[in-house]
Amino acid sequence: MGRILSFFNQEAQLIKALRQEDARAQRQVYEKYGPRMLGVCFRYLGDEMTAEDVMVEGFLKVFGKIDQFNSEGSFEGWIRRIMVNEALGLLRKRKQMPEDILSDEAANIPDYNYADQHIETQELLDLIEQLPFGYRTVFNLYAIEGYAHSEIAELLGITESTSKSQLHRARALLQKMVGAWENDFKKKLNYEKASG
Repeated sequence: MGRILSFFNQEAQLIKALRQEDARAQRQVYEKYGPRMLGVCFRYLGDEMTAEDVMVEGFLKVFGKIDQFNSEGSFEGWIRRIMVNEALGLLRKRKQMPEDILSDEAANIPDYNYADQHIETQELLDLIEQLPFGYRTVFNLYAIEGYAHSEIAELLGITESTSKSQLHRARALLQKMVGAWENDFKKKLNYEKASG
């Protein structure tokens, strides 16, 4: 798909055009924010096709509810909130919301140091994706999206203490996973030095 010319130079013009149901403005918003919003949906759903479906539904909501955007805060942040709500709505519908059922094993994970500068962003995102569903959902909402525990509790239908507990355990498990990754990385580095 070719690059779209920027028909609307300023966000205010773009929003005004969206309120008039301008198809060019809708397309520009979709092209500009689509890749990032697909990433947001994928982080919660873990399946690319489902994430894409939810993202499209989210953009339909964005275009249908554009009058509710009051220009307080960023437009992208408003779109992101809609996408997160759409993803969580699907999870709620599927009854996949995290519950306060946590294993004793996860509670006793040792505290490992963070990996050094060798870990790349994509590798870290891959590790986050491997977290158990409830941990991953709360971690994404808190650490990546910036929601407060009170907001997470309301969004997920859990208590604030459950949100805090899930986040704590997600971090502990992620630290353990990063520590394992770092050990594997060092072994690989030592092997390459020895055989080189």
